[in-house]
Amino acid sequence: MKNELVAKSGGRVIGEVEVPGDKSISHRAIIFGSLASGKSIIENCLMGDDVLATIRAFKDMGIEINVSSENLVSINGCNMSIRQGKYQLDLGNSGTSIRLLMGLLTGMGINALLTGDDSLRRRPMKRVSDPLAKMGAKIKLTNHEYAPLELFGSELLKPIKFEPKVASAQVKSAVLLAGLFCDGETVVKEISQTRDHTERMLALFGGDIKVQGGHIFVTGKPTLKAQKLTVPGDFSSAAFLLVGAIIADQGELLIKNVGLNPTRLGLIEMLKKMGANIHVNLISNEFEPVGDIRVRNGDLNGITVDPSLIPAAIDEFPIFFIAAACAEGVTVLRGANELRHKESDRLAVMGEGLSRMGIKVKRFDDGIEIQGGAISGGSVNARGDHRCAMSFIIASLKAKRSIKILNTKEITTSFPNFLEIINSLGLSVN
Repeated sequence: MKNELVAKSGGRVIGEVEVPGDKSISHRAIIFGSLASGKSIIENCLMGDDVLATIRAFKDMGIEINVSSENLVSINGCNMSIRQGKYQLDLGNSGTSIRLLMGLLTGMGINALLTGDDSLRRRPMKRVSDPLAKMGAKIKLTNHEYAPLELFGSELLKPIKFEPKVASAQVKSAVLLAGLFCDGETVVKEISQTRDHTERMLALFGGDIKVQGGHIFVTGKPTLKAQKLTVPGDFSSAAFLLVGAIIADQGELLIKNVGLNPTRLGLIEMLKKMGANIHVNLISNEFEPVGDIRVRNGDLNGITVDPSLIPAAIDEFPIFFIAAACAEGVTVLRGANELRHKESDRLAVMGEGLSRMGIKVKRFDDGIEIQGGAISGGSVNARGDHRCAMSFIIASLKAKRSIKILNTKEITTSFPNFLEIINSLGLSVN
């Protein structure tokens, strides 16, 4: 992927498409397949850079993982026993990889140094290390907050009852993974429900887990059994195409076999409140719900976002901001401070980019106000954030002139064939 792309103004989004496998689910399939007893087969596993970082880490720790060219992964699991050693693991740009491995490896008593690229080394890690420390983990952060970070193998961790201050699936999952190696029951009480892929995947592999009344209970020392599974398409990737079809002058799109986990569908609720023409058809509901989404172009109206929808749309806000820029009236988001701690400060990056394209924006510490209007085009900087880069590309559908997007190579972390798909649907990007 080039680090600078030009999206020509106009175009259409018409056709039928499938998106690559879900990034969050692919990470967890690799993790639990590596922990299980026996050989797991994962079909439609995302081969983006982030998931490849997770695969590389487990291979570095001695797990036998084979990847075919058809997004098929086979794993000979370790039966909950990775060999001891002092590992140095580079997780690239993947916040999911580093945070979930913090929980898993401290639970197993593994010594390791975890690091990543410049972006990952700017992301907060204390929110993960604090609850793990309460379980008995020994973790040393750079400047008490960041990677590179060291994990020091310790005695058996003890289970805790934990209520996260920040709604974060990664923090929750790190604690649950550490709890797998404790004697007794680890409990997480969520203030707001976050994506539940860890809970679903752990249950699929035979873990002792129950969810009741906002509480998640995990009993340690399970026997996990290898599975064969197919990863559904990534809703977060589909979101760019979905919004593109809505705002395009010619837009009619069917997205097939995409994940429809209810903890991920906040964007659809927000777009429907704006007036979007979206139809969701659930096809199967095994370990994850899967179905099709049909969307047509149409006019949008600005809204005030319900804060309760934020956890279910946390990765989709960059592309939602493009929808807001194309809507009639004002869209307001507050209570979304978490967006400042993703691959970039997404409130700042998207706010700056929209302003440079002629959209009136007012930024807050915890949100943004966007006045819908005409997108002029020009040059914007994605700051190395894959979701911001793809969002600016989609904005070209309504731009008066081409949009040049800088720092775009990270698109491959989550959507390796993004350019191929959007160009096939009717955009022109190179």
